[in-house]
Order: sequence, then C-alpha cells, then structure tokens
Amino acid sequence: MTKLDNPVLMATIGGTHGVRGDVRVKSFTGDPEAIGDYGPLHMEDGRTLTVLSTRPSKTVLIVRFKEVTSREQAAALNGQNLYVDRASLPAEEDEDEFYITDLMGLDVVDANANPIGTVIAVPDFGAGDLLEIQPAAGGPVKGSRSFFLEFTKANVPEVALALGRISVVLPPEVSERD
Repeated sequence: MTKLDNPVLMATIGGTHGVRGDVRVKSFTGDPEAIGDYGPLHMEDGRTLTVLSTRPSKTVLIVRFKEVTSREQAAALNGQNLYVDRASLPAEEDEDEFYITDLMGLDVVDANANPIGTVIAVPDFGAGDLLEIQPAAGGPVKGSRSFFLEFTKANVPEVALALGRISVVLPPEVSERD
C-alpha cells in the first residue's frame, strides 16, 4: 500500500468500457458518484488515480481517470482496489452512522456481553446491509459456518466502537440453527 496511514477501501475497478480508457468501477461510497470527491485514489502498488468523470451504468460507475488514456491501460487495472486515507473522509454525522471498515473485526456479543462471534464482512446484496458473523467457539450459534444478520436497529441495538464490540439480538431462527 502506498504511504497511507489508515487506508479505507473506496472502490474496485472492473473491466474496460469503450476504447478511450474508461473503466467500470464498483464504488463503496454512500453516494457512488462522489468517488472522486475524496482526492486521488491509491492502489496497493503505489500508483494513484485521479477521477476526471463518472456516470452511472446499471450497478457500477463508468469512470475516466486522468492517468488512463487507452483501453490497454484500462484493462491492466482490472481487479485493482482503490483506497483513500481515513483522514480525508468526513466524520460520521450521527451516532448511527458507521464506516464499514470500522465494523470489520468487531466482537459480537449478546445483551449480557456473552460472545457470539466476530464481524467478518458487511455485504449489501441489494436489500440493505448485512453483518456476516463468524461464530465464536462455544457461543449460542452452533457450527463453524458464518451467518448473516440484518444490520438494523432491532437486531443491532448498540455499536460500541470504542469497546471494539457490537451488541446484537439474534432472531430465534439464527440462535436455534445447528
């Protein structure tokens, strides 16, 4: 990673679009088209890219970068992750706003602080954010397979970033799973 003190994943580059060097980009920002508002985007190999333009296209953005001028250059970027330093991001506006990167690795506990597992991902398959949780050994969810919990206030009444944990209320179908 380039000289970023605290990198935050902002997007992933997909395939090419057209012959002038545009690429398809999956943006992870609240407003996908704001991907260029955070300054230059950094790749793991040390290069930076500057967004010149974006436009929506189905589930991705079509992005033109200043440094990419040909289809061949664009094709070479396929699969690259794009990061910014955490310091360039705005602070969360209220107590119920979180950056996904801050949730990763948090301990998951019940209302009595009994361990349930660890957050390993926060996917959104189109119906809202989910927490993917790896069960804790000896916890209430049996088995070694991860499970999903809808990231709602009812299921996740407390996120305590300073304590490194979230409290959850497991629906019966999850807690009774074998």
